Amino acid sequence: KPHIISAGYAGIRYEYGIQGKVWRTTFVDTSGQPILFKDGYAASEYLYDENQYIIRINYLDDMYNRIYINTGYSAVLRTVDKNGNILTETYLDLKDSPVKCNSGYATQRNTWDALGRNVKQEYLDEEGQRLCTVYRFEHWFSTFFDATKSFNLSYVYFIYPEEGKDHIMNYMYDATLETTTGKDGSEILKLGDQIYEDPNDYKYMWQAWETGKAPSGFDSTNNQFGYVYTYTYPIVIDGNKVGVLCADISVDAVKLTILSNVASQTLVSMLVVVIGTIILFYFLRSRILKRIFKLEEEIVKYTGTKDPTIAKEILANKGWNDEIGSLSEGSAGMITELEEHMRNLQKITAERERISAELGVATQIQADMLPRIFPAFPQFDEFELYASMDPAKEVGGDFYDFFMVDDRHLALVIADVSGKGVPAALFMVIAKTLIKNRLQMGEEPAVAIGNVNEQLCEGNDAGMFVTVWAAVIDIVTGDGVEVNAGHEYPAVYRKGGKFELIKTKHSPAVAVMEGMRFKQSEFHLDPGDMVFMYTDGATEATNAENQLFGEQRLTDALNRHLDLEPKDLLPAMRKEIDAFVADAPQFDDLTMLCMTFRGKKQ
Repeated sequence: KPHIISAGYAGIRYEYGIQGKVWRTTFVDTSGQPILFKDGYAASEYLYDENQYIIRINYLDDMYNRIYINTGYSAVLRTVDKNGNILTETYLDLKDSPVKCNSGYATQRNTWDALGRNVKQEYLDEEGQRLCTVYRFEHWFSTFFDATKSFNLSYVYFIYPEEGKDHIMNYMYDATLETTTGKDGSEILKLGDQIYEDPNDYKYMWQAWETGKAPSGFDSTNNQFGYVYTYTYPIVIDGNKVGVLCADISVDAVKLTILSNVASQTLVSMLVVVIGTIILFYFLRSRILKRIFKLEEEIVKYTGTKDPTIAKEILANKGWNDEIGSLSEGSAGMITELEEHMRNLQKITAERERISAELGVATQIQADMLPRIFPAFPQFDEFELYASMDPAKEVGGDFYDFFMVDDRHLALVIADVSGKGVPAALFMVIAKTLIKNRLQMGEEPAVAIGNVNEQLCEGNDAGMFVTVWAAVIDIVTGDGVEVNAGHEYPAVYRKGGKFELIKTKHSPAVAVMEGMRFKQSEFHLDPGDMVFMYTDGATEATNAENQLFGEQRLTDALNRHLDLEPKDLLPAMRKEIDAFVADAPQFDDLTMLCMTFRGKKQ
């Protein structure tokens, strides 16, 4: 189980950027949450230059805010040469100003010439030795992490036996240097954790160390780190054994690779069998190609002449009652059926023309049901409105409506019935009539829509529903009440501003379920304000690349035409949508309604 080690953390989380480089490391507790460990920070954030060399390190607390660490600074700024060698390191405070670290300096410079790279540690002072050790430690573990990712390994780490202790391995598994204090008060780097490794469980690990040669196999273990295979290789420098490099790979990953290879080989084998079978088939059938050519000739003849008597010729020349004979019979039968189909097609075409004519009448009837005379209320100067509806088929399920509830209240309605065509049109007629009747009775929008919901749910075996936006506006004060039953959000223009979507909380669509209660909200319009409503045929209009017109393009288009009145705005919006869709077909009804509030003239 995860536990807190002496450095003050239980694990490290690595986050990789788009170039595959670690951009942040976070020290975590046993639950995976960031934790401040003994060096005084919880996370490190890395910035890279164009050559992917680290040029800055920020130290963060457990909330990912910059923090001073125990050594007296909050960030390190580096300059590097073209080979990635660190030339300078400058320590920064929280305001990114140079600050002296606890060792008494603010900037450290390195000389990376041929001599400098070969300076032995005994020629460096204590701080130089520490920095050199830290650099090499981080360099090699960066290499380990890259290898882990590149080769899909679980872990890569370095171990070495603890001197004077039987079967105790010192594990170095991450690039964070822990420190402890010696008896003389000096800082000592701790290079890993000591763990007892049973030779019976890690036979090949100890074989690699004891022989100094590559082992003859690998260890298999199943513990808290998972079920893995561990391959080990001894590191020998100048004839001296210094440790063992280990690589763990998940058993599941190995099995997956094996299964993938088996599947590939099986597929190739099947492909070879199929190809061989096809070749054999054509070889065996080559002796009857003459009959096939004859059948082809007769079919081509029929294609040119459409003579039904050719069916009799095909049957006369079919030959043996084998596969070719069956094909000949089928071709003759197809010609006979095709002739019958053509006769039926003439009848169906005539019937379709009749239906098309009736649908044309239905289209006209549906259009006549919607108010189309503009200006709609010339006797009222308090507002101006305009609406349009373009069905995707001959008849559609969208509709709009507007009417005076009394001498100072205007009702606006726009709705979208599920589905298209004749069923949606019939449902639309019922819904439109019920909504208008309820609102004209003086019911508030939420009450009216609730009553309509109950009526539409009765006998709704087809499971159809309708999304509705309905509002009643006082044309004197500009106060309004609206209900949104699963419909699109209204776009409202405030005088001197721009169009924005007003996203009030939706109620369910109408006719989905009996007993539903609908919420209504209040709004206010000032003179010069404008309300634009639409169905999803606008926002879901799709171009040839399957991109939707969407809410953002809708509001952008509206804001390009702020100077237009409703009767000019709707045609302009239709042009915007048509330009976006281009040659793609219209899949949904497109309905729009717009009203400009003028207010009561003084």
